[in-house]
Amino acid sequence: MAADARNLTGEPLTERTLDTAGTHAERPATAHLARATDASATAPDARGPAFAAPARGPLPEASGPREATTRLIAHGCWYPSADPAGTQVAFICDRGGVPQLWAGPVDGDAVRLLDDGPDPVQEVSWSPDGRWIAYTTAPGGGELTRVLCVRPDGTDRRILAGAEPGSSAHLGCWAHDGSAVAVTVAVPTAVPAPDTTAEPGPGDAGPAAGLLPDHWQGRMGDAELLGAAPRTGQGPGPSPPPGTVGTRSAGAPGDRHIAPEDGYGDGLSAYLIDPDGVAAPVLLATEQDAATLLVCDLSRDGALALLRRGPRGRREAVVLRTIDHVTTCAVPVADGDPWIGSFSPRADTLWLRSNAHREFAVLLAAELDPEGRPCGWSVEASREDCDLELLRCVHDGSAAVLAWNVRGMSEVEILDTDPSVTAGPATDPHRAVPLPHEVVTRVVHAGTRLLLALSGSQRRPGIWWLPERTAPVRTPWSSRDEDAVPPGRPPVRPVHLRPTARDGLPLSGWYYRAPGRGAGEPAPCVIYLHGGPEDQERPVLDPLYHEILGRGLDIFAPDVRGSSGYGRSFVDADLGRGRFAAIDDVADCAAHAVLAGPADPSRLAVMGRSYGGYLTFASLVWHSDLFRTGVAVCGMSDFATFFEGTEPWIAQSAANKYGHPVGDRELLHALSPMSRIDALRAPVLAVHGEHDTNVPPGESAQFVRAARDRGLTAELLTLRDEGHEFLRADNRRLFRRAAADWLQRHLTG
Repeated sequence: MAADARNLTGEPLTERTLDTAGTHAERPATAHLARATDASATAPDARGPAFAAPARGPLPEASGPREATTRLIAHGCWYPSADPAGTQVAFICDRGGVPQLWAGPVDGDAVRLLDDGPDPVQEVSWSPDGRWIAYTTAPGGGELTRVLCVRPDGTDRRILAGAEPGSSAHLGCWAHDGSAVAVTVAVPTAVPAPDTTAEPGPGDAGPAAGLLPDHWQGRMGDAELLGAAPRTGQGPGPSPPPGTVGTRSAGAPGDRHIAPEDGYGDGLSAYLIDPDGVAAPVLLATEQDAATLLVCDLSRDGALALLRRGPRGRREAVVLRTIDHVTTCAVPVADGDPWIGSFSPRADTLWLRSNAHREFAVLLAAELDPEGRPCGWSVEASREDCDLELLRCVHDGSAAVLAWNVRGMSEVEILDTDPSVTAGPATDPHRAVPLPHEVVTRVVHAGTRLLLALSGSQRRPGIWWLPERTAPVRTPWSSRDEDAVPPGRPPVRPVHLRPTARDGLPLSGWYYRAPGRGAGEPAPCVIYLHGGPEDQERPVLDPLYHEILGRGLDIFAPDVRGSSGYGRSFVDADLGRGRFAAIDDVADCAAHAVLAGPADPSRLAVMGRSYGGYLTFASLVWHSDLFRTGVAVCGMSDFATFFEGTEPWIAQSAANKYGHPVGDRELLHALSPMSRIDALRAPVLAVHGEHDTNVPPGESAQFVRAARDRGLTAELLTLRDEGHEFLRADNRRLFRRAAADWLQRHLTG
C-alpha cells in the first residue's frame, strides 16, 4: 500500500510483507513523516542535534519560449526523468547555450523550456504523482547548489533548499506517493579564519556577502587572460545559518570518518520536504564532518530509508529504520553512480550495486525481515573483470536494468527479478539491449518503457526510449548523429591501446589520430588526463578533442592507476606513495604513444582537467624534459593550499584519497608540484573557472606566478561565471580555441 498525505500528519498505515518463512506479516508503517516537528530543534533520538531546516520560498515564473532564443544545432540532452505515465520526460539540454530544464513528449518534438534562468541545471526528478519536477541548479556555475521545484507547465516555481548563504543542497529520491522529496543540506560546521596576510590587490571591492574572494569582484565580460596573476588570499568565509549546531552520525557505530581537522567540515542533514509547503520539513538523518549523505530510496510505507554515505573509496549503503532511527544494515558499495539501489515494492528485498569484498561491482540482493534487517545476501548478477556501473529497478519489482562497464564501453541487459510478475512465457532472465552508441550514462523507468541517456564517439549526448523487446529509438528533440559536429570533418573514432607501466601494471587508453595523416607519419601528440582520479576515459565525442584534432595534433587519453573500470585494486594503486607511480604512468603512456601511436617524441604535450590538471602540473616538473608544453585545467598545484581552500565536504573525501593534510603533511608536500617548481622547463597555460570552490582558482594562479618568477612563459585563462565544470557555450568555445591555439603554437610552431 502506498503512503498517502496522511503520513505528513502521523496517521499510521499497515503494509503486508513477506517474512522469512514466505508467509505474510504485518508491518506497522508509522513513517518518518510523522516527525513533522521543528527540525531546527534538538532531535530526541540517535540522530543528535539537527541543523536548521531549509527555508522554502516562491520564485518568479521562469518558463521560456518553446524554442531557445539561440538554439545550438549540435546540442546535448541528458539526465532524463519521466512522468508517471511515461509519456512526458523532463531533461537537461544545452540547446540555449547553458544546461537548462526542458520537458516534452517522449515521441514528439514539442519541447518546452521550464526554467530560463542563467544558472546551470544539474539533476532532474519528476514526482511519482506527476505534480512536480524537482531539480538542482548551481548559481554562478559554482559548487554550491540549491534544490528547486516547478509544475510541469512551468508555473509555481519555488526553491526548496540551498537558499541560505553558505549552504548547499542536493536532490534525493521522492516518497513513492509524491508527497515529499528527500533533500540533503550541507552547512559548514566551522568557518576558516579570514586570511589577514594577503596584501590587497588593485580594484578589490571586498567580498560580496562573504561568498567570493576579493579578486572576483567588479569584473566584466566572459573571460580574462591575466597579465599578472591575481592574489590568492580568500575573503571571510560564510557564516552558518542561525540555529545550526553539531550532529552525530546516522550510520553504523564504530568506524568514524577522518576529518581533515576536528570540527572543520560540513554538517549534512537529510530532510523530507513537502513541495506544497503544507507540512514542515522532516529530519531523516544527520552527519557531522561528512563527505556525502544521499537518500537513495524509501520503502512504500516510509518505514525504511536507503542512504549512501562516506568518502571516496569508502562509500556505504545504510538502511535506516525511520520510526526509531536504528541502522539495520551497513554495506560497502562502489563509487560512481550515486543511485546505488532500491527496495522491492514490499520492502522484503534490498537490491544493491556493490563491490563489497570483491574487485568489481555486482548486483547484490538481501532478503529483509519485517524490521528491515537482512536475513542473507546473494549475488544475483556479476561479470568477470567488469563493473556493474548502473542499476535501475522497475517500479513493480519485476525486473532490474543493469549497465556493465566493459573496457570503457557499456553493455545493457534486463534481468527478470520476479518471474511471477513478468508476463508471457518463460524466457532467458538476462535480456541484452542493443545500443546504437558506446556509453550509457543514465537509465530511468518511463511507464512501460525505459529511457536511456547515451553518448558515443560519433554523437552528442542524447536520450533514447526503449520499446518492448526492440532496439532503442532516438527522441525527436535529441540532436541527430549527423549534427554532432559542423559539416566537413566527421568525428574521429578512437583506437584502444594497452600500455604497460614501468612496474609492470597494465594500463589502458584511447588514441585519436588526426585526420589526413599517413599511417606511419609521426605526429605531434597531446597526452590528455581525465579527472577524479576515479574517472575513466570513455569513447565519447568531446568537442575539445575535435578542436585539437582539427589542428593536426593526435591525442592519447590514458587511464593511469587510480582510474575506475579496472577493479578496486587499480583504483587504490595510487594511494599514499603510489601517487608517485601515477605520475610516472603519464611518462610511460607518452612512451607507448611514441611506439604505438605513432607520436613524435620531440613534439609531446600534456593536458588534463581537475585531478588531470594536477597530473599535468606534476608531469611538467617530474618529467620536465619529456613535454614541450602543458595545459592544466582546474588543477591542484599544492595540496596544502588546496585543503585550505576547497569545500569542506570535498576535503573530507580528498583526505581519504590523497592523504590527511595534517597526518600526511610531508607526503602531500612531496607530491605537490609547487615543491618542485624549480624543475619546470616548459611553457604552461592554466585555465580555471572563477567560481570554482572545488579546486580554488589560486591553485592555478600560484603555479603561473611561480613560473613567471623563474622567467618561463606561463598564462592563466580565467573563465567568468564558471565553476569547476565549464557549462556555458561561449566559455566552452573560448576554452577550446584558446587551448588548441596554445598547443598548436608550441607543438608545430
